[in-house]
Formats: sequence, C-alpha cells, structure tokens
Amino acid sequence: MNPQDAATVPPRIGRQPSTSRAQLSHIALQLFIERGFDETTVDQIASAAGIGRRTFFRYFSSKNDLPWGDFDAGLEDMRAYLRSSSGELSLIDALVAAVIEFNRFPAEEIPYHRKRMELLLTVPTLLAHSALRYVEWRQVVADYAASRLGVERDSLEPQAIAWIFLGVSLSAYEQWLKDEDADLIRLLESAFVTMRTTLLVP
Repeated sequence: MNPQDAATVPPRIGRQPSTSRAQLSHIALQLFIERGFDETTVDQIASAAGIGRRTFFRYFSSKNDLPWGDFDAGLEDMRAYLRSSSGELSLIDALVAAVIEFNRFPAEEIPYHRKRMELLLTVPTLLAHSALRYVEWRQVVADYAASRLGVERDSLEPQAIAWIFLGVSLSAYEQWLKDEDADLIRLLESAFVTMRTTLLVP
C-alpha cells in the first residue's frame, strides 16, 4: 500500500469527534487494514477521527498502542475477576475462567478484534511492542498464581504458569485467525482442555 500524507485525508464533514479509546482504536484499525500499519500516520488517524494530534496523544501514547484498544482496562477487569473468584476453584480452574472471560467480546466487537489480532500477530513493527504488552498480561496471571501458591510473584512457579497460559491462548488465536467462522471462546476452551490432558496428567 502506498504511503499517504495526512493532507490527502479529507475531513469527514459532520462527523462528531471520537471521544473514547475504543472508537479511536476502531477508526485506526480500519485505516491499518486499508493502507497498512506502517503506511498510516498518526495525523491521518486523528483527521479521520475528527480530533487534533494533541488530543490523539491524550488517548494513546503511540501508534503502536492503538491496536490494543483499552487493554489496560481489560487487565484491571481480569485482576478484579480473579480477586472475586471462588476459593473453592482450583488455581488452574480460576485462571482458565478468567482468561476466557478476558477474551469474551460482544458480537459487534468481534470483527474489530479479529483485525486487531491479525495485526498484532503478523506485523513486524508491532511484534516487539506486543512482547511488552504480553509481559503485563502474564504478570496478572503470575500475581494471582503467586498469591494462591504463597510464593513471590517473580519465582519460577507463577512465572511458568503465566507463560503456559499465554502460549495456550496464542495457540487458540492462531487457529481462530485461520477460519473466519471459528468461535474464539470454543477454541480457547478446547486449548485449555488440551493443556489439562497433556500437561497436567499425573
């Protein structure tokens, strides 16, 4: 796709300025799909959203953060879900339930989420940045595992559990992106069944 200057993007007459991280992320995702991630500029995204460059940076610190949407809020929701988990659930059951809920989206959000994950898992520019985000995600899992195991959050057991859960989740996502008719939640559930039967057998 050919690079385009911000000046080539005409303002959208009558469009109300984007007022949420989710809206701005959706607009950016569409531009990334149409033009390519590297070819799309912050100025083009801001123009398409009907906001200024300065306002853009109030929502996102960089273009690399846009595909992630409101990822930080999602992490906080996952922490809250784990804190409220029943003590009767095993550590693994609680984590599986939390990860599945973290990846559950309204039907109208699914097309955007598919675009998001296609970018995050395939665009070289985003891969390094994604690694930093995965650290944050793993730490939520590790923190909960550490609290249940009574060990330090950076010790081997909780960190190993966090890596396993990330790997299993990404394997489900890779399968999901191969088939537009696939159901993400079912793939995640199936992946975790595989984890239980292959990694957790006596």
